[in-house]
Amino acid sequence: MSDAISPSELKALIDQTYKVEEEYVALRQSYEYLQSTIEQVIEFLPNAIWIVEQDGSIFLQNSQAKELDSLLETLRFGEEDYEVNFKERSYLIKSAHHNEKHLLSATDITEQKRKENLATMGQMAAHLSHEIRNPIGSIALLASTLIKRVIPENRPIVEEIQKSLYRIERIIKATLMFSKGVSAQKNRLRWSQLREALTSAIGYYSYGKPIEFIFPEEDFELIGDLDLLSMLFSNFVFNAIDAIELDDEEEGQIEITYRKENDMHTFEIYDTGIAIENKKWLFEAFKSTKERGNGLGLVLAKNIAESHGGEIALCEGERKGFRITLLS
Repeated sequence: MSDAISPSELKALIDQTYKVEEEYVALRQSYEYLQSTIEQVIEFLPNAIWIVEQDGSIFLQNSQAKELDSLLETLRFGEEDYEVNFKERSYLIKSAHHNEKHLLSATDITEQKRKENLATMGQMAAHLSHEIRNPIGSIALLASTLIKRVIPENRPIVEEIQKSLYRIERIIKATLMFSKGVSAQKNRLRWSQLREALTSAIGYYSYGKPIEFIFPEEDFELIGDLDLLSMLFSNFVFNAIDAIELDDEEEGQIEITYRKENDMHTFEIYDTGIAIENKKWLFEAFKSTKERGNGLGLVLAKNIAESHGGEIALCEGERKGFRITLLS
């Protein structure tokens, strides 16, 4: 019996080989298409995704995961759902095991946690403010009565008590406003009204150095909430006073400039006090850049400006200051 392959059998074998090769190519293309589709899908996801082999090598990841490659080294593969803090950010970690591969995702929940913390602190602060307001009112009434009867030598002591009460009242008012939200009741008003309210507020604020205050002398009309705008400007002026108090110079200056640009009022507030530290905290609630602060002044000022169609920004240039814009 002959073992030789006939021409027809050889042709059939060659045809079969080509067919297997075509099927392999088609299968390979299908696999590559599927992998490409999966890569595109996970790339659209807002969180970091890793698919990790048993030996720890990365099988697949998206661009968000590549930016957090050092976070992967800290993750615990055995736990399914947990939170981690990494480089001042908070992440929700989800983990699963499938077909001998580890699936991991990291979702940035920093903003969500911040809002939850702010809501909790706001509620606590509002409750405490309500509780404090009644005894503070009684002390203020007693102080106003006492100052009429006290001997002249002791009058400065009572005045300091009143100034301290004024500071506490401002903190209470700011806390309650933060918890309830800013609601502007706009009317026509004059800059002279704001300047008078600001000058009166400065009179209740304690400071030891000689400070020169330069405010716009011209009078012009604005559309806004007098109480809210008074709070906005006084917050900046009080911050400037505190910065000057901490400066090594024996005296200081605070200047407010004004100009009208199209339909916007533009104010710039400059001071000669110490430089601003931790600028990233400027508009973060309950985080203050100074010792004498509760971290709400600039947050409320920003909200007040926005409620008047404007905004607040740091001034660029050599002079230290803020720019406030208000819709006319």
